[in-house]
Amino acid sequence: MSNINDVARLAQVSKATVSRVLSGSRGVKEASRLAVLRAADALNYKPSAIARSLTNQTTHCIGVICATEHVQQSTGYLQALEKQLSQHRKHLLLRFASDAHAVTQAVDELSGGLCDALLVVGARFALPEMQEEVIFIDCLSAPAALSISCDRRFAAQTAVEYLSRHQRRDIALINFSGGEAAQETLLGYREAAENHLIPFNRQRVIEGESSLRLALQKLINSGVKFNALLVTDDAQAQEAMAMLHDYQIRVPEQVLVFSLDGTTRLPGQAAIPAIEYSLEGIARRAVARLLGLGDPSDRVRGTLLCD
Repeated sequence: MSNINDVARLAQVSKATVSRVLSGSRGVKEASRLAVLRAADALNYKPSAIARSLTNQTTHCIGVICATEHVQQSTGYLQALEKQLSQHRKHLLLRFASDAHAVTQAVDELSGGLCDALLVVGARFALPEMQEEVIFIDCLSAPAALSISCDRRFAAQTAVEYLSRHQRRDIALINFSGGEAAQETLLGYREAAENHLIPFNRQRVIEGESSLRLALQKLINSGVKFNALLVTDDAQAQEAMAMLHDYQIRVPEQVLVFSLDGTTRLPGQAAIPAIEYSLEGIARRAVARLLGLGDPSDRVRGTLLCD
């Protein structure tokens, strides 16, 4: 399926020019306008429903369905989104959802004329099929073409490389419960381990567990040796360190805990190595996607944060 980037390349103009032409805005040179129209026709490109609704909007509101489990993560995303939306004179209309049914209810409510576009943020559960076009931010099971996702493969690679440099070669992984995020994380973990000649031990990888506590208990009870532990986010890292302390396992001397998403660290929390993502950068990409300017194949890469 063609997107706005394909049209811009074929017409040899910017994405912003394509957006202005297809929205009927003035101030575009006639030659550029005709080139865009010819390219869009050749590629059979149709602007997304979201982009059209924002062009012809009437409510000035963007519906945001917050499905994150952790308060600090929710707050961080909402602050970043509100800042970016306000720059385009849009307001944030918020709903919370803790499961797929609640997401469906929120989508049904918000799509009934209350807002011009919809975002779902941070869902860690399987999402329902939706009739409405929705942009998904950091959701574990979302259509790739409509998703702003983090590069989990790169994060796992970076984490394993960091731990290997610090002489931690018995690296355990408590992975996401499922979905593409789990697959990409495991792939990055295995690739980096192979590059650093670290033998892969399947017992050190825990997947499919509903909670960190159950996963870590399973890992400890297996008796497999590990001196480093990868977990999916800072909330899990803090819980893992507390649980390791209960088992009289010293952190970081005996086990170094690494967070694959340390974006939402709160003041006063123990400092640990992590992959950090810019929430403002993610929000900026989301708003660009709403305006029809984003690249669906683009993934957000985090940076190594080590204290």
